Amino acid sequence: MAQYILRRLALLLPLLLGVSLLLFVLTHLIPADPAKLIAGEHAGPEQVAAVRKAFGLDRPLPQQYLIYLAKLTRGDLGVSMRTSTDVGSDLREYFPATLELTGAAMIVTIVMGIPLGLVAAIGRGGPLDLVAQLVSLSGLSFPVFFFGLILQLVFSRWLDWFPLAGRLGTSDLAPAHTTGLYVIDALLSGDVASLQSALLHLALPTLTLALSLLAIEVRMTRSTMLEVLSQDYMRTAWAKGLVPFTVYIRHGLRNALIPIVTVVGLHVNVLLGGVFLVEVIFAWPGLGLYSVEGILALDYSAIMGTALLLTLVFVLVNLAVDLTYAVLDPRIRY
Repeated sequence: MAQYILRRLALLLPLLLGVSLLLFVLTHLIPADPAKLIAGEHAGPEQVAAVRKAFGLDRPLPQQYLIYLAKLTRGDLGVSMRTSTDVGSDLREYFPATLELTGAAMIVTIVMGIPLGLVAAIGRGGPLDLVAQLVSLSGLSFPVFFFGLILQLVFSRWLDWFPLAGRLGTSDLAPAHTTGLYVIDALLSGDVASLQSALLHLALPTLTLALSLLAIEVRMTRSTMLEVLSQDYMRTAWAKGLVPFTVYIRHGLRNALIPIVTVVGLHVNVLLGGVFLVEVIFAWPGLGLYSVEGILALDYSAIMGTALLLTLVFVLVNLAVDLTYAVLDPRIRY
């Protein structure tokens, strides 16, 4: 197992190298001059040239890439042309917010999706199954920004139950920094006021992301459980006189978890990719909002730094999913 993990991690280096080369070429093919955007619309040719020289944009593209690659090997992701700060520092500041939102949405998706799919499979053709399928079809029929706008309109504007945007209220102080995740930091520091504010601000964007993936989770759990329930060993479990909880959970759900775990792993990747739009809608100061602003400003270093970080997360999530297979099924060995 250790050799398998090391081998998978070793493949990460050429993958990051390929991603960096591809991104560098694509970003520099955009027919626009970031130096003009940074200098401003009223800047003269001398000012634009000075900005271009300051960020090394006046050098040939192969030389720019080699310089970037040399810095990358030292852990230097470059300087953001928009914020004039180190991209690594920006990512350390913004990524915890995205991680908190993605993690919360994933928890809600799992906690709601698996039980709904299980109930739908057990009561196939019944009222609960129809409700679960209705939820699934609704989640698949509407885009994520539709859910976000509707939730803002209903729960923020009309009912005034939850705040409209942000991670904390304008008058709230952030909890003592430990992990960068406000809910966790507030729990660790015992800051009840910050915890309440963080949870209220987290609710709507979390529900928006979860609704977009809940449908897939419900349908996958339902179809997998229906296949498992028709197996011979399930009929044997009933014949032995086992209680329904043992039959459905221990013998049924446990054997249906591998495809469900696969979908959960894919959901994490989808959430990290789809969180960009949600963060813009809810003004959530995370990696998505940072990336969108970087794309609009043609901030090469910010765009590439974000993409490399997401690539790293995707690889680690997929590795965790593969290792989970061996835990769920003792027959699987690497």
